[in-house]
Amino acid sequence: MDKTLMNADPHAEIREEVRKLCSRFPGEYWRELDARRGYPTEFVQALTEAGYLGALIPEEYGGAGLGLSAAAAILEEVQAQGCNGAACHAQMYIMGTILRHGSKEQKDKYLPGIASGELRLQAFGVTEPTSGTDTTALRTTARREGDKWIVNGQKIWTSRAEHSDLMLLLARTTPRDQVKKKTEGLSTFIVDMRTVLGKGLTIRPIRTMMNHNSCEVFFDNMEVPAENLVGQEGKGFRYILDGMNAERLLIASECIGDAKWFIEKAVNYAKERVLFGRPIGQNQGVQFPIAKSYSQMRAAEAIVHKGLEKFEAGLPCGEEANMGKMLAAEASWAAGEACVQTHGGFGFAEEYDVERKFRETRLYQVAPISTNLILSYLGEHVLGMPRSY
Repeated sequence: MDKTLMNADPHAEIREEVRKLCSRFPGEYWRELDARRGYPTEFVQALTEAGYLGALIPEEYGGAGLGLSAAAAILEEVQAQGCNGAACHAQMYIMGTILRHGSKEQKDKYLPGIASGELRLQAFGVTEPTSGTDTTALRTTARREGDKWIVNGQKIWTSRAEHSDLMLLLARTTPRDQVKKKTEGLSTFIVDMRTVLGKGLTIRPIRTMMNHNSCEVFFDNMEVPAENLVGQEGKGFRYILDGMNAERLLIASECIGDAKWFIEKAVNYAKERVLFGRPIGQNQGVQFPIAKSYSQMRAAEAIVHKGLEKFEAGLPCGEEANMGKMLAAEASWAAGEACVQTHGGFGFAEEYDVERKFRETRLYQVAPISTNLILSYLGEHVLGMPRSY
């Protein structure tokens, strides 16, 4: 990397160390996992031991105490090196709900273990089959009985549930028809899945287009200790929303990393592949789509960096977080499309890793928030148009 650019990047040293770590996990590692839909245990362990998954946890709890921009740099670099941070990125931001809204006892009990890797908090139980992104319409309920809560219901797309010790769960504790606002009456719980698996909790893997370790989870009179309620009863929706800007900025950073990987891969192939006596990158039909996706990536990158700056300064950043996530996801897909087209038939061959990354990056136009909902947010909250839903 250019020395001038390294000096301008406050996280250049972190990026360099992440690159070194990722070099131990080449394409062959990810292809083998993809073929059997396996979980990258060794990769996650390496990131944990290096302290990267505890980047946002304060030092008093054993974390690195870094800012969101450092966490974004870590995840961006993971993706840019051809690895897949989706296996563990939730470990970074889900804990924020406990950090910001949990009791002192909860922080002391869980955060040190999450920081050290002794505890995995990678499962986020929010989405349901019938309600999708209409979170306030969820049907999972939690009923207080003495010193515990009794949970019944179902969640879907709860990624990494099979590989997580803890789940952050959103459930309705007051019926929707008994609250003034539909966002009220939802509560957040810490579920220790090790104690309830097979005793009220059932996990079923969902095989998808990409290796994302997605699951469907079922709660049948599952018991959760009363002390595992996070914050105040009925305020859980606000607690969940509170962490979404951080989540979107981190996911956007992953997409930027993906775009950089695709662009580098496409540029190198376009310079090396010779047809009709000339490198194919000399042809504008090959060159221009790559150049355009590069410009899209740089524009998205600027918005994301602005969002990270505002987040760390404690300023409202919903506009940048949402736009950044949408634009970065579109940029990574455009770069992937250009990369596949540049490689031609080889773009579909597993050994080039293009088709794997192509499948993986497509997810982010749908999750963790769909493009349509981002546009609705911008239309209503930024442009002041009437609410559409």
